[in-house]
Amino acid sequence: MDTASRGWLNGFIGMLIFSGSLAATRVAVADFEPVFLTAARATIAGALALLALWLLRARWPTRVQAVPLVIVAVGVVIGFPLLTALALQHVTSAHSVVFIALLPLSTAAFGVLRGGERPRPVFWIFSVLGSLLVIGFAAAQGLTASPAGDLLMLAAILVCGLGYAEGAKLSRTLGGWQVICWALVLSLPAMLALALWRLPDSVAGVGAPAWVGLGYVSLFSMLIGFVFWYRGLAQGGIAAVGQLQLLQPLFGLALAAGLLRESVSPAMLAVTVAVIGCVAGARHFSRAR
Repeated sequence: MDTASRGWLNGFIGMLIFSGSLAATRVAVADFEPVFLTAARATIAGALALLALWLLRARWPTRVQAVPLVIVAVGVVIGFPLLTALALQHVTSAHSVVFIALLPLSTAAFGVLRGGERPRPVFWIFSVLGSLLVIGFAAAQGLTASPAGDLLMLAAILVCGLGYAEGAKLSRTLGGWQVICWALVLSLPAMLALALWRLPDSVAGVGAPAWVGLGYVSLFSMLIGFVFWYRGLAQGGIAAVGQLQLLQPLFGLALAAGLLRESVSPAMLAVTVAVIGCVAGARHFSRAR
């Protein structure tokens, strides 16, 4: 398997892990306050990242790598989790699919600006078409308008796209798992202080689903998923592998169907096949010639 194919495989695994993030966040914010949830998930993941860096004797980042690490921390450790947690107080996880469908475009755009990539024009056609298919499918399911929630989700997509692109670029020299671990460790003091400050007076009323949601977003969404995702972006290209995010909302719905016994409609299957075609087309035309 060549480097690009390994990149797509790693990116696919990362995308699968991220597919459950919004649903887990939605469950968690039912019993946890959004700011505390953001700080708690980053604190738990940061402690695990610190342990991993120590056990594996990872090398320290250089001064040149410090600023990109700050951007990654602000984008994916703090910004995206906090903004989506706040947004999901106003909108449903189904509504957020509309904005998640824009994440591949955001990642690709920052891949061009920050990563120096130059996909061919046809790539953008497949990318936009795939985004429109997912947005159209989400709209057909019925959406509830919420200006505050929409603005928060839009801001989340922008900072996340930047964090993805910056982290992937840095992974080429620092390593994929090291990037997310150092970003988490960099955020750990502030996130720990914030978590202690916003700690609930009592957790007696917190249900099991909320605890499971917190565990998932802390371990998988905040740490393990990024190990595969950043490695995939670095190996296969930021703009190209980033298109796998088009499948994330559909896999999220599929996971919900499997866990919650919800039915999978023929329309969902048709959209999934069409989006897979767009991802394949974007991959084919992702490299400039």
